[in-house]
Amino acid sequence: MSKQLSLFIMALFSVVLFPGMVLASEGGKHIDLTGHWVGYACLGIFLFAYLFVMAEEFTHLRKSKPVILASGIIWGLIAVTYGSQGMAHEVEVAIEHNLLEYAELLLFLLVAMTYINALQERLVFESLRAWLVRKGFGFRKLFWITGTLAFFISPVADNLTTALLMCAVVMAVGADHHKFVGLACINIVVAANAGGAFSPFGDITTLMVWQKGLVDFWTFLLLFVPSVVSYLIPAGIMHFGIPDEMPEGSNETVIMKRGAKTIMFFFICTIATAISFHQFFHLPPVVGMMTGLSYLQIFGFYLKKTHGKTVEEMVSSQTARRAEDMAVVTGDESLAGPTPFNVFDRVSRAEWDTLLFFYGVVLCVGGLGLIGYLSLLSEVMYVKMGPTIANTMVGLLSAIFDNIPVMFAVLTMNPDMSLGQWLLVTLTAGIGGSILSIGSAAGVALMGTSNGRYTFFGHLKWSPAILAGYLIAIQVHLWINSSSFTVPPAIPGGTG
Repeated sequence: MSKQLSLFIMALFSVVLFPGMVLASEGGKHIDLTGHWVGYACLGIFLFAYLFVMAEEFTHLRKSKPVILASGIIWGLIAVTYGSQGMAHEVEVAIEHNLLEYAELLLFLLVAMTYINALQERLVFESLRAWLVRKGFGFRKLFWITGTLAFFISPVADNLTTALLMCAVVMAVGADHHKFVGLACINIVVAANAGGAFSPFGDITTLMVWQKGLVDFWTFLLLFVPSVVSYLIPAGIMHFGIPDEMPEGSNETVIMKRGAKTIMFFFICTIATAISFHQFFHLPPVVGMMTGLSYLQIFGFYLKKTHGKTVEEMVSSQTARRAEDMAVVTGDESLAGPTPFNVFDRVSRAEWDTLLFFYGVVLCVGGLGLIGYLSLLSEVMYVKMGPTIANTMVGLLSAIFDNIPVMFAVLTMNPDMSLGQWLLVTLTAGIGGSILSIGSAAGVALMGTSNGRYTFFGHLKWSPAILAGYLIAIQVHLWINSSSFTVPPAIPGGTG
């Protein structure tokens, strides 16, 4: 692996040191700026901005701010250069192409985040957390339960929300056991990222591949077994570090708010609509998702109009069946609430920093692609090194950088690969971020919410075990899905 890593580093340096290769563009003629001062300046601006993204935990500067600024400067420099050559229209076409890709993903993610926020507001996740705490599981059993739930919830909810939910569980039962919380958080991050790798809804990178039309929805299930392997191997090793003890019990019960189960049903219907529109009508999945948002909007209108049920009525009706139960959480935050359900309030609570960060990434990477760097890098990686090694390195890069710009760069390069290789890069980009705590949004979020119990160096101690799971998962995919390596992608050329 060290030889391949050295080749990859040489490939990165060659982008800057040997910029003279001829580059092709999807949109037609363009200027090769890889050896021009504008090209060097844009590359430096992007790398400088990304240093701030990586240092977000320490600077507390939202990651969207530097990349949005960088994207504006990069495209400004490109526009001036192309305009001086009478090619301003080519820049307009290129940036509109990037904006269209971003708009599709923005609206798709906005609907998914709105549903997740609605479920949180209806206390669905809090109810699950309280149930797990109330059961009084031992530390080792809770380690496996939270990891398994993270693995199976993240394909529907995103890996970040799933990780935060499971972290709340382990913090509630093991606040005084730092070793348990640290290991359980590592396990949750690995499980959430692994679970998100085999579903278009589990991670932004898998969503990008699906929306691009390279892999059909059900074909992602070929990654299920490799994803399980990438989770079970480090979890099995960490199991022996978990104290074999019983935590103190709790009698907390959280009752879901009115309409919670119906919203869960409509979320499933929304996912089914997105899949059906894409599979049967050949429409972008975002059309199905936006249609599904209307389900929530109409049901939200119903909740608002029927808000006459008071908190007292709901307490009497829902707690009567649990008279012999333990403590029941009541009050404004647990049942009907003082204000009616408002779907647009749920929209406003979407992760806007993440959505705007993605805007900056798409435009920055798109600008570097127009300059010619991505075509050059694709030539070195996917032609000279080979797609299997290149896709393995993509996952390792995801452990250092966020997997979003890495995957978008690969999609912009659009290398000529088989279906098996596109599945491989989807797998590696999804699970590679687990190797380091800073490699995924789930890891960064848990470092901020675990009160110092889950740290970068605590995660780094177990990185060899996670890396072992990563490499073995790749081998499992190459083995069990070998037939897919002779099959072209769903839509040749990657146009979605």
